[in-house]
Amino acid sequence: MLENLTIGYSPCPNDTYIFYGLTHGEISLNGLSFAPPFLEDVETLNEWALRGKLDITKLSFHALGHVLDDYVMLSAGAALGRGCGPLLVTRSDLTSTDPQQWTIAIPGAHTTAAMLLKLYLPQVKNLQVMRFDQIMEAVRAGKVDAGVIIHESRFTYQEYDLTSVKDLGSWWEEETGLPIPLGCIAARRSLGHEVIGKIDRAIQASLVWANQHPDSCGEYIRDHAQELDDEVTRNHINLYVNDFSLNIGKEGRAAVTELLRRGREASLFSHPETTPWLSD
Repeated sequence: MLENLTIGYSPCPNDTYIFYGLTHGEISLNGLSFAPPFLEDVETLNEWALRGKLDITKLSFHALGHVLDDYVMLSAGAALGRGCGPLLVTRSDLTSTDPQQWTIAIPGAHTTAAMLLKLYLPQVKNLQVMRFDQIMEAVRAGKVDAGVIIHESRFTYQEYDLTSVKDLGSWWEEETGLPIPLGCIAARRSLGHEVIGKIDRAIQASLVWANQHPDSCGEYIRDHAQELDDEVTRNHINLYVNDFSLNIGKEGRAAVTELLRRGREASLFSHPETTPWLSD
């Protein structure tokens, strides 16, 4: 038995919902065991993946493009879909100015949100990295001109008197006809095909369990959520946890392939073309 596999995911409701069953003894782990999980902001997990810190980790698809020598994407646990992409927001007094001249806050250099912004506004230069939960206040306070917001912020930015300039997920969908791939769960390639398959099936089983017992996950989700409003939390889970999260499937893989292709074409990472998942 492989013992104490290290695992990390974000404290966002979609991840705590997916992983509750796995980390709380509600499912069979098929002979695997896991160390206590690390719950960290996704950009922290991206940086850790660049250093190869964890055996299994949530990470942005942008970051995946940098670590394909060491990590492989799993079929289960992904955040991918339609109508769920990051938003570029600003104050109302700036909406008529040129966004490529703005100073724009991004929620981490290796987030998919940052990658989408660079694909949408290739000439933008003035980027400022900050934690995703600090961006809206920074825009409202005038510390930056605009920000790319993710997670629960999608549901609350209007409370900060901000305006959505561009839904970057909708832009992607219009450009490609594909759903937007935001984040995935990845495992070390060195764990081998059999173990990676067991991990994948365990995550899928954990999500199936959560779908069958959603109320049992509530306290764990609230303990870690940035936004405590129950309706916002439910909306978050409903938006980011879907059929792609159970199995990314053919359409999801096509979306990931296209995102990585465009990233290489735009020189956002130099990794050569590598299949990001194990062969079936």
